[in-house]
Amino acid sequence: MADAAPSEPRLRADAKRNAEQIRRAAIGAFQGRGLSVPLEEVAEVAGVSKGTIFNRFGGRIGLIEAVIEEVVAAELHAIIDRTRSIADAGQRLAYYVTAIRDLQYRQPAVVDTMLQTYPDSPSLMEICRVGTEMNEELIAAGRASGALRPELTADDLQALLHDNALALKHGTRPRRDDYDRRTTYLLDGILAGAGDPSTSRCPPR
Repeated sequence: MADAAPSEPRLRADAKRNAEQIRRAAIGAFQGRGLSVPLEEVAEVAGVSKGTIFNRFGGRIGLIEAVIEEVVAAELHAIIDRTRSIADAGQRLAYYVTAIRDLQYRQPAVVDTMLQTYPDSPSLMEICRVGTEMNEELIAAGRASGALRPELTADDLQALLHDNALALKHGTRPRRDDYDRRTTYLLDGILAGAGDPSTSRCPPR
């Protein structure tokens, strides 16, 4: 027993180091390829066994919970904060739709989140709840100001963003310039007077 005590801090340090290596590997993998990346590949990048991921995080859901803030939530919340800082309701919605579509294109994990690929992840589902509330807020403000087509609903906006996620997940990935051009077409369809050259939009960056 006398030899056990000195080894315990080393074991704790190894466990902490392994957990951080797994987190970093998962963030890179999820951002690059989505939340469904095989855990064997995450383990290989982290330099551990797949079993270590289960020992440290309990499996995929626990790993998603551990990294979803860095992978998805932080950037999404930054978009929401920027959106709310825009005074004009039409420009607010245009910025939000453009920024979310940009994020969907760049981050496969955002697509998986919006499609609720892992509904057992409380943090993922909370992100979806926040997104739904933002859609409702934007549509209410846009309709009240007359900035939107009057028949547009929050469910319509939700469906437009959800359908885009489905297309990116399961369809042929479009070229970036084609994708951005289609964002313009989408905005022309939902904003009142969007065809007017005087209508300005806020870029996603």
